[in-house]
Amino acid sequence: MFKSQKFKDRLNIFQRRRFIFSWVSFVWSRRVFSVVGLAIATLFTIGLLGNFPTFSQESVTVRFLVQAGEATQLESFAEDFNEKNPNITLEIVKGPNNTNLVEDLYTSAFLLGDSPYDIVYMDIVWVQKFAAAGWLTDLSEWVDNDLLTPYLEGVKEGGRYQGQLYRMPLRADGGMLYYRKDLLKKVGAKPPETFEELMEISKQIQDKDLARWGFIWQGKQYEGLSAIFTEVLKGFGGFWVDPETNEVGLDRPEAIAAVEFLRQTIEEGISPKDVTTYSEEETRLLFQSGNTAFLRNWPYVVPLANQSEIANQFGIKPMVHLPSLKGAACLGGWGFGISRSSNHKEEAWKVIEYFNTVDVQREYFLKTGFVPARRSLFLDPALVSKYPHYPELLEVINNSVLRPPIAQYAQTSDILQRYLSAALTGSQTPEAAMQAAASETRALLGRQQRVISLEQ
Repeated sequence: MFKSQKFKDRLNIFQRRRFIFSWVSFVWSRRVFSVVGLAIATLFTIGLLGNFPTFSQESVTVRFLVQAGEATQLESFAEDFNEKNPNITLEIVKGPNNTNLVEDLYTSAFLLGDSPYDIVYMDIVWVQKFAAAGWLTDLSEWVDNDLLTPYLEGVKEGGRYQGQLYRMPLRADGGMLYYRKDLLKKVGAKPPETFEELMEISKQIQDKDLARWGFIWQGKQYEGLSAIFTEVLKGFGGFWVDPETNEVGLDRPEAIAAVEFLRQTIEEGISPKDVTTYSEEETRLLFQSGNTAFLRNWPYVVPLANQSEIANQFGIKPMVHLPSLKGAACLGGWGFGISRSSNHKEEAWKVIEYFNTVDVQREYFLKTGFVPARRSLFLDPALVSKYPHYPELLEVINNSVLRPPIAQYAQTSDILQRYLSAALTGSQTPEAAMQAAASETRALLGRQQRVISLEQ
């Protein structure tokens, strides 16, 4: 028996809210709507929530949206947090497993008004866009240098925009070069350090019929292509966009040489022609089949490949480079920000503070196998016992390069992807493609600069 009608009303409200959020997550996971549809559904959700009568509650609910797969992995941590913080309820909303769709959902929620998400769980390349739009809270009220010191330099810098910190890191990521140790031993070669050595060793392995392909990578027209190009470009000594000056380097000789190298791998049969259609999973499966000497991919491949026929027969290292330079991993990773429109910022920070503790992070990485952002965890005995490759990962992630940390990154990346694809498929020369990409990027950044000047 309920003690009062008021208690009944509160229970009904709670149940209706959970139904709405579950329904929206169901729709997202099946990708029924376009981005416009997502925005309409989000408006519907927020509108319904806004029409409910409000009552004072003993517990404040704090929410964030995350990909469904990781949301499942985080459920036990939410339960632990809720037990330790009886006045705060952490609710993790499951989104689609496609990161671009998760970004669209956050964006549509912000554009339509007060976001239902108090915390924003962000990819490193979203930070500047979200911060420039005024959707994030500056974390300097809670974060000092001592709190950031344990983290890798790149992941710290990736959370900043115009000198302010908007994202507290949780996990890192970085592109790397996988190589077959057994195949290199058969041709008497060491892991390559330069672009030339990569090509030569690939040819030796192919000539001896030890593997069909020398080097496979993500050549599809999507964000993965921008990521590998960032690494190759760094290895040639070039740059994409200088975030301090907005100078564009895509039509410089170093950038053209980087495109020519990738195209050369296809023309000389080191990489398959179909590489221009490959994303991460296609390349991982091809590498695991045993028919490839070298792979560029992310750290998630390590535990999966160690369950395949090439288990314990491969190593990892930073991407190759020119003889006088160093290789660099394109830095990725995820972390927490606080929505500017949240009415529960202090409670949101309590959640971030919880995930910032060493013990919680150790358990999180033991469970997920993701890459830490905290230096000490790469050498943590419990983690190294389960994931022996972590110390090697530290070397790779320490040599990292950021994609341009600018507010217009998404549009800038789209431009680059289109022209890289044109060059790699042969519809344009590398020089013509990069000149066009540079020109279009300058026009984009110039328009944005004029808008900022007018606003000021």
